[in-house]
Amino acid sequence: MKYRSIAVLLTAALTGGICLAQTAPVEDFKKTPTTQQEKEYPQVNSERRVRVSIPAPEAQRVQLDIGGVKYDLKKDEKGVWTGESAPQDEGFHYYQLNIDGASVPDPGSLYYYGASRWGSGIEIPAKDQDFYALKNVPHGQLRETYYYSTATKSVRRVYIYTPPGYDKDSKKYPVLYLQHGMGENETGWGNQGHANLIMDNLIAEGKSVPFIIVMENGSVNLNGMPRGPRPGGIPGQVAPQGGAASAAPGQGAPAGNAPRMGAGGPRVNVNFAAQFEKILFDDLIPYIESNFRVIGDQSHRAMAGLSMGGMQTHSIVVANPDKFSYVGMFSSGTFSPSEIKDIDSFKKKTKVVFMSFGGREGGSARIGAAAEEWTKVGIQGVSYVSPETAHEWQSWRRSLHEFAPLLFR
Repeated sequence: MKYRSIAVLLTAALTGGICLAQTAPVEDFKKTPTTQQEKEYPQVNSERRVRVSIPAPEAQRVQLDIGGVKYDLKKDEKGVWTGESAPQDEGFHYYQLNIDGASVPDPGSLYYYGASRWGSGIEIPAKDQDFYALKNVPHGQLRETYYYSTATKSVRRVYIYTPPGYDKDSKKYPVLYLQHGMGENETGWGNQGHANLIMDNLIAEGKSVPFIIVMENGSVNLNGMPRGPRPGGIPGQVAPQGGAASAAPGQGAPAGNAPRMGAGGPRVNVNFAAQFEKILFDDLIPYIESNFRVIGDQSHRAMAGLSMGGMQTHSIVVANPDKFSYVGMFSSGTFSPSEIKDIDSFKKKTKVVFMSFGGREGGSARIGAAAEEWTKVGIQGVSYVSPETAHEWQSWRRSLHEFAPLLFR
């Protein structure tokens, strides 16, 4: 009977029925950059625990849902529920609150688009956060603009990073087309990824040449595709998929029939890549090259993406080997020279093939050998493994930070 009771408790804990007891947290909680102005919560402490608080006097149960785990909050005499999570990985994580079974955003956090919805996000301070910090350096602009797509017969929104000095000079710039993960959209690389700040700092340090970045919504014609799983980020969880251990697209292991990363790379329905490919070549690239000062040839054009966006990059480059000279795949499987039909022509214009993974993801062991294959055929193959991160934004911020200095040299 005793052993059966223990088994029942463990089963309940693993299925979210209860939360196992935690040690008392260190009481040095502070607000984060992702806490709304004039709000006190959410907060993070030196152990990387997340603390939330919400008034819900009529509720029977309130939980913090982060990293695929639900943590019970405690109600005080005023009906305010407060509690915290176990330590989380460094970097950005989606999360939500669960009030009597209903999952809702935290009214104290800023909102981010992930898991195919707007919801809460939390920034866990990282040891290496200086590379995406807001500093007193020359800044570029993250521009929101719109263009008409004949492929979708609609007006589409696109975000464009122009480097410092773009409005003061007349020169033309190279361009990187940079894609998000499944369940995210064109806001991801600016909001969650801090791509503009990463580039501002790299350019100020002389580590990257200035270039334009174009960030569009690659989630087109995904009818029938699975909705992204919940946010991830618990240390030690391994996330094998592409776009969020249980995660918002963009972070962690997939649920149900979501696309997964297999031993040989992504196993996905590539129709979504074909649809975005049409937008890219019929509408987006012509719009950018007509309205911004970019150098419109293969040698000055790069494409990269995280998770689903990296898979799209892979498929598009294989189908169009004469369009991009720099290729980046972040948490998106591997890319081999054998996939290119005319490798001799390909290597005349292609300069870099970059592949990365978080160190806690399945797949990180394969990219080194894949990079060596590219180097052997005469193209610079580069692999990068983000230390102690999974399928999450800190992996992808670091990946962009490593990839950008390789471009357009």
